[in-house]
Amino acid sequence: MRKPQTESLPPMSQSDLSVVERISEMLPVLSDAHRRLADYVLAKPFKVAVMTIDEFASACEVSNATANRFVRRLGLPGYPQFRALLAQGFEDALAPVERLRLERSRTASAADIFAASLYEDQRNFELTRMSLSAEQCERAVQAVIDAQRIFIIGFGSSGYLAGLLQRNLAVHCNLVQSLATLGGVSEAARQASRLRKGDLVIAICFPRYLADTVTLVKTVRANGIGVLALTDKPTSPLATHADICLYARSERQYLSNSETAVLGLIEALSAAVAHRCADSLKDVAQLTESVMPWLTHRDDKA
Repeated sequence: MRKPQTESLPPMSQSDLSVVERISEMLPVLSDAHRRLADYVLAKPFKVAVMTIDEFASACEVSNATANRFVRRLGLPGYPQFRALLAQGFEDALAPVERLRLERSRTASAADIFAASLYEDQRNFELTRMSLSAEQCERAVQAVIDAQRIFIIGFGSSGYLAGLLQRNLAVHCNLVQSLATLGGVSEAARQASRLRKGDLVIAICFPRYLADTVTLVKTVRANGIGVLALTDKPTSPLATHADICLYARSERQYLSNSETAVLGLIEALSAAVAHRCADSLKDVAQLTESVMPWLTHRDDKA
């Protein structure tokens, strides 16, 4: 039987193979213990990228020393460098995990967390307000008013935001439909295939960016449909595929992003549309009259 090699490989550099690729090449010459570590990394690279060395070694039922030797076999000086290279390509997805890991290492009361969370939202609101583009705001409102039909794309947590936007715009627009349905992206794609010139797609996409939203937006725009994007920054993968962009800051310590400023942007867009619509007062009066039977009224006799 061929005896596994024990010498370390040359140090890795930016031009070398990725960690996963190098592990794959080394599999035939690894010891049993190192093979368990390698198999675990290949099966769950994202999970390992957020593990401490204690967690990694425990999951593979080896000692920390064995895990360290495995890392050095890859040509890396230590476990932190191994994790950093393994995380390449996962940066956006890993960011909230690392932020939470850091925050949990600090002592804080429940009230401290409440206050910090509300401060984050306040900061996001202010940064969103300061970054508003007058031109983009004007174009967004006019696009909504001019649209024959409006279709809103948003999946994951953005699906809930899509529903709120649909609820607000439906008061003033002829047809507003959210494509975030129980049928998921396949049903959204079916509905999107029926879009025609004069329709408007409003797409909502924030970190962690869902590929389904970006793919669907690319498809509808290629078919000549106008796209208004609600996203977090010009480098968002959605921004390059939209005709109009409105940006909301969404950084959050404990989550991948905060929906608070996004909701504020949705409310702002809805308010601007209501202000611009010629029949907005009539629309609101009709809505109020229609829901009146379901509202609780003060009993004057009480």
